[in-house]
Amino acid sequence: MSLSIVKNFDFEKGLWNIQLNGEVDVYTAGQLKETFISLLEEKKESIKIDASELEYIDSTGLGVLIGILKRLKQDNKNIIIINIKPSIKKLLNITGLDKIFVIEG
Repeated sequence: MSLSIVKNFDFEKGLWNIQLNGEVDVYTAGQLKETFISLLEEKKESIKIDASELEYIDSTGLGVLIGILKRLKQDNKNIIIINIKPSIKKLLNITGLDKIFVIEG
């Protein structure tokens, strides 16, 4: 399975909207990291991830999210994750990452 990333900047709210479709794993995590880095070089603002079409994420993908969150926290910005599937929400709960990311819905 592959990963597609749809991104746009919401000027009204001052944050990036990201739609993840597919799987984030050892094969696609680099693509995700490059996308996030280029976004933050353009505008260092909070990132809102719509995970409704995210089928799977492994530890490599979680590592990318944590690394980007560390960069954002330097400027008091955040990663907000919305529409998480139950299996991914469970993974975030088990790893304790539900406490460092803002989880909505």
